[in-house]
Amino acid sequence: MDSLTDMFTTISATAGHLSPFWLWTWFGVAVVLLLAADLFWFNRKNEEPHFWHTFWICMAYIAVALLFGAFVWVEDGPNKGMDYFTGYLLEKSLSMDNIFVMSMVFAALGVPSKYQHRVLFWGILGALVMRGILIGVGDALVVRFHWILYLFSAFLIYTGIKMLLTKEEEQGSIKDTKIYQMMSKFFHVTHEIRGEHFFVKENGRRYITPLFFALLIIETMDVVFALDSIPAIFLVTTDVYVVYTSNIFAILGLRALYFLLASIIKKFHYLKPAISIILIFIGIKIFLPRFGIEVEEWQSLTVTVGLLAGGIILSLLKKPETDVE
Repeated sequence: MDSLTDMFTTISATAGHLSPFWLWTWFGVAVVLLLAADLFWFNRKNEEPHFWHTFWICMAYIAVALLFGAFVWVEDGPNKGMDYFTGYLLEKSLSMDNIFVMSMVFAALGVPSKYQHRVLFWGILGALVMRGILIGVGDALVVRFHWILYLFSAFLIYTGIKMLLTKEEEQGSIKDTKIYQMMSKFFHVTHEIRGEHFFVKENGRRYITPLFFALLIIETMDVVFALDSIPAIFLVTTDVYVVYTSNIFAILGLRALYFLLASIIKKFHYLKPAISIILIFIGIKIFLPRFGIEVEEWQSLTVTVGLLAGGIILSLLKKPETDVE
């Protein structure tokens, strides 16, 4: 019990040990403004998302994230700035799996496009909180047990190799999952969409709608994906400010990116192999100094950008497969 208390004391003590309070304040202001714009300006009504509307929202999120990276560069120096951009690109690329899961969940539960943004808004709010907790715990572990970075590295190398070798398979029905079956046992469930509501009350009973199931599954999967992405970012930098800000800015634009890419995400055939190689590279990097090889921040950023760009370009150049009768 004392060790747990010590760990959480370390979390609170280390939250600001690398960056002044006013830097965290500017970050908090930026996040609040983006969330307010998302809720009250970008998506004021339940309506079908339009491509160009979504495109410009997505570009706005990316622009703000890049401007914040420039701010980190100026205030904390070029090395921290490059770490931020590397972390942001890494988290953004790993979020492609989130987009695939979101698409699958909404399709399986029959959630119309005009209600999906409501689910994703609350899902992203939950992700902000969970990422903060996981990053805080991760930082406390790294501060107290620095050798845990080697475990992160081994885990990342394993994950990258597994992603590289595993072929994509057809996903089962969401309704066959344990989480869906468990919720169905403990709560009254309606399998019909009831507008934008997560819960409805009928005949004196409160029912859970498919929108709430979608939210629950998306939140759960985000925690699962975070177990890959957070060790990865800690191997890029152990600066909590850079880790958290790059993570959060990558998540904030996820909803707009989903509506932009959901229908074409499967066409990026070479993106997952590129991400796999990035994870392996980041995992190996911590061991290289033992062999006299030092990897600078700009080199990590260059490798990350180069692999992602290569995966996207090769995917776009790939000729579409034709069915053979």
